Amino acid sequence: MSATPSTILVVEDDAIVRMLIVDVLEELEFNVLEAEGSERALELLEDKSQRIDLLMTDVGLPDMDGRALAQKARELHQHLPILFASGYAETLEVADGMEVIGKPFSIDQLREKVNNLLRATPSTVAVN
Repeated sequence: MSATPSTILVVEDDAIVRMLIVDVLEELEFNVLEAEGSERALELLEDKSQRIDLLMTDVGLPDMDGRALAQKARELHQHLPILFASGYAETLEVADGMEVIGKPFSIDQLREKVNNLLRATPSTVAVN
């Protein structure tokens, strides 16, 4: 019996960037949910029937930015690992269980960040 792949919620307002991230994560055999903004992401996070193992969000979202979204996500799912994507990664400070990946990033960098976050959280399965 194989383990269920981890589910990653990708929040990115740029449709092309979101599509590329989703394609890469699916190629790495993750289940992927996508949202173009915080409102849709919160709907998915509030859905009790939906398992989400990691939130990957752009920092610069319209309306509610990625940091505010992460705070709301942590209110709903206390230990949810969060990966911020930012063009200004080196200046971003984040809390425990959160990491930052600088844009642009490689497939290998994305895989490594995602797996590190998932490994640090019990009950999730990393992908090679």
